[in-house]
Amino acid sequence: MQNELKIALIQSDLTWESPTKNRQNFTKKIEGISEAIDIIMLPEMFTTGFTMNAKFVAETMGGNTVLWMKEMALKANAAIVGSVVISEKNNFYNRLLFIEPSGHVTFYDKRHTFTLVGEDKVYSSGKEKVIVHYKGWKIRPLICYDLRFPVWSRNTEDYDVLLYVANWPEPRVSAWDALLKARAIENMCYCVGVNRVGVDGVNSKYSGHSGVYDVLGNLMTGFEPNEEDVQVVNLEKRHIEAYRNKLKFLDDRDTFNIN
Repeated sequence: MQNELKIALIQSDLTWESPTKNRQNFTKKIEGISEAIDIIMLPEMFTTGFTMNAKFVAETMGGNTVLWMKEMALKANAAIVGSVVISEKNNFYNRLLFIEPSGHVTFYDKRHTFTLVGEDKVYSSGKEKVIVHYKGWKIRPLICYDLRFPVWSRNTEDYDVLLYVANWPEPRVSAWDALLKARAIENMCYCVGVNRVGVDGVNSKYSGHSGVYDVLGNLMTGFEPNEEDVQVVNLEKRHIEAYRNKLKFLDDRDTFNIN
């Protein structure tokens, strides 16, 4: 078991619907990280931006982006996390990939597709909860709009970390800030959110606000709005255990089933 987990958050602009250019951009940013890292987090749909043009940009699980993630995870000796447009069995998925240095792949398909822009008409919704067991930590990966639905993220598995990758637009970024903090507090876990910056191909603007919150909802990062940046945060198991043992709020959680 590893008592500390070091996570690098990459807040970046994205080139619209250009997987090659985006992979080149993130290659430089990942290679620029000079310290040992356990997990490197990229935004939602990091190769394309939040596009509904799935037929044009979709890749397979054996495609160039998955191969690139495996290569970068091995080179960086860190897990690489981000979501990609994936085509599988005649369906499209907004799929988060958690790829370890060993090449092991865990994936999570976004459950809450964003109906406001018709994501539900293009992408199939995921049905499965996923817990990643990595270096002695239990990690729950989720995607963007999932953040608005606390029942889906409720900590019934005693996980340690929530990870959100996002393309969360600037007009509603105050909700992003508030909900990341709330998810950390109510689940007594670290909550990590990586959002993009810049303007996409349908003129939506993104201001970042990537962040890491501790069990008490304290912000541990200092990203500047609208700026590309890479920040590294060290998570500690003892922080989680100390407050869970002292406060015991999770002992009083409700029981429920999700259909």
